[in-house]
Parts: sequence; structure tokens; C-alpha cells
Amino acid sequence: MSDQLKEIADIPKDFLRDGTQFMNRCTKPDKREFIKISQAVGVGFVVMGAIGYVVKLSTFSGPC
Repeated sequence: MSDQLKEIADIPKDFLRDGTQFMNRCTKPDKREFIKISQAVGVGFVVMGAIGYVVKLSTFSGPC
């Protein structure tokens, strides 16, 4: 019974330890990397918007 409680108590400790290690390993992107990511996201928005617009036009039934 105490082994089960110990295992349950270890779950939050393991989670916090893993989260701390992850945050310590992360770094902020430099300016060039940030611009590259922003451009990729922008292109994705434009492509998805164009696809949505084409689908909307193809399903438009008109005023009748």
C-alpha cells in the first residue's frame, strides 16, 4: 500500500523535474531564426486562406 502511495507522490516530482530540465534546455530564437519562422507562418496563413476562399467560391450557390 505504501509503495502505491509513493509512486503516486513521485508523479508530480518527476513532472516538475522534467519540466525544469526542458525549460533550462530551451533558448530564445535569434533575430534571423525569428524572421524565418514568422515568414513560414505567414505563408501558411496565406495558403490556408486561399484554399478556404476557393472552397467558399466553389460552394457558393448564388442569389437564386
